Amino acid sequence: MKHLLLLLFALTATTLSAKPREIRFKILETTDVHGNYFPYDYLNQQPGEGSLIRAYSFVKAQRQLMKPQHVLLLDAGDILQGQPSAYYYNFMDTVSQHACASVLNYMQYDAATVGNHDIEAGHAVYDRWTKECRMPMLGANIIRTSTGQPYWRPYTIIKKDGVRFAVLGLLTTGIPNWLPENLWSGMRFDDMVEVARKYMPEMRRQADVVIGLFHSGVGRENATGTKNENASLQVAQQVPGFDLILCGHDHRKANRKIANVNGDSVLVLNTGANAHFVAVADLVVEKNGKKVSVKSATGHLEDIDQWEVNPEMLAHFQPQIDAVKKFTQEVIGHNATELTTRPAFFGPSAFVDFIHQLQLKITGAQISFVAPLSFDARIPVGTIRVSDMFNLYKFENMLYVMQLTGQEIKNFLEYSYAGWTQQMSSPSDHLLLFNDRTINSPESWQRLRTPSYNFDSAAGILYEVDVTKPRGQKITIKSLATGEPFDLKQTYRVAVNSYRGNGGGGLMTEGAGIPREQLVKRVVWSTDKDLRYYLMQEIRQQKDIAPKALNQWKFVPENWTTPAAQRDSITLFQ
Repeated sequence: MKHLLLLLFALTATTLSAKPREIRFKILETTDVHGNYFPYDYLNQQPGEGSLIRAYSFVKAQRQLMKPQHVLLLDAGDILQGQPSAYYYNFMDTVSQHACASVLNYMQYDAATVGNHDIEAGHAVYDRWTKECRMPMLGANIIRTSTGQPYWRPYTIIKKDGVRFAVLGLLTTGIPNWLPENLWSGMRFDDMVEVARKYMPEMRRQADVVIGLFHSGVGRENATGTKNENASLQVAQQVPGFDLILCGHDHRKANRKIANVNGDSVLVLNTGANAHFVAVADLVVEKNGKKVSVKSATGHLEDIDQWEVNPEMLAHFQPQIDAVKKFTQEVIGHNATELTTRPAFFGPSAFVDFIHQLQLKITGAQISFVAPLSFDARIPVGTIRVSDMFNLYKFENMLYVMQLTGQEIKNFLEYSYAGWTQQMSSPSDHLLLFNDRTINSPESWQRLRTPSYNFDSAAGILYEVDVTKPRGQKITIKSLATGEPFDLKQTYRVAVNSYRGNGGGGLMTEGAGIPREQLVKRVVWSTDKDLRYYLMQEIRQQKDIAPKALNQWKFVPENWTTPAAQRDSITLFQ
């Protein structure tokens, strides 16, 4: 008995004398990489900025500084579209391991969340890719309709130096509004707040630290309602229990603390896009016996362009880099006219009208809708290569023909130009609708209130846009381009990309006034390949192209809009 008492005394004394241990962790996030795996600009055939190979130099340095068990590396989605390197392994070389999976495996990511542009690549691509990735793929609110269970893991538990991290993956719920159903067949996308609230109790039972890894932007302050596109702030505020939220999707950098409904502070980070930055969260965790608590969380965004390319990783992936170079350097035609998106903001342009003409030719439609999908792109006079197609057409959209009435076409255009132009009340006003809060942003595209990929113009009709008139009264359609009368009650065949045809940007639903569930019934024809493929085939067939603006519409009054366009061009692109 005496020996037992002495043993108990010794154990008690040891427990009482043990001091809490502080452990420092770095949580690193990439997001919206959009195929920028390699430090090469395939569009301009020159060394490129950003890239995961450059980011790896920073990641490797942090692992050496902190020891690997004190570093977590995570990705928040949209990594499978946007660069020729992604397109090549999505659709051209489908036998080799996908370069994206190889890169993520090489860098030893701990987990990743799926993004909407990953879904846009289609089942064949993302199902293969996720099987090739060695880290857990997450998506708690991406539900398999046949079972009611998540299509991918809802969350994962990562153990580092005795500390358990739960990482919950969530995806923006807008996919059905943007993408054809065949790309996400068998899935539904539940509200982020509701799903986060569902999994929080079980994650807190299993983990010491809970991290949100969301492909959804920060969003608006005090947002309400369900299924918001950018809902990370909403989750942070309304679902207590998160120690850190890493997000993406909207390409807007963020580093801020959010107070939740319990009054606790949550660190929210967003890196922007294209692997130019890595989000860094510095967590100090106190471990006192079995009890673990987060003592502090601070963050910053590391500028990856200041880091050198990692030479070992570059050498390892040189064969893949060269394979994509060979693909993008293929000559498909010759261009006699420089194509640039800049004039498209201020009137008809050769860049946009070239796509209009091809859409009309491919589909046989009467009218075409097109927006400048690349904010500031240029294809010079001379040889046209495959790489130029990624400047001409940024995303892998299909092409639809939809049936719209003349009134719906007018309403569609009213909505487009209302988000594009302001109502001018004097010649000194802006023509474009700028965002007053961000008009001086170093990121030119953020100066506009509406993303320019929603600036749809039309071809096949002759019309004017009176910028002195209010929303709903700007558009006057004079006739079809053939000279035939335009009838608001008649039904027309309209060529439009699948993003727009599925309701993306709200032009079909809020603008034309077509209920979302009715959109699919309006589609009378669709391509089976992406529009970029058909553009490449058309240029190969023509060999020599000399695009010109169709000049089928204009801004009026011209004595106001012409000088305003000159001023606004400087404001937008300076």
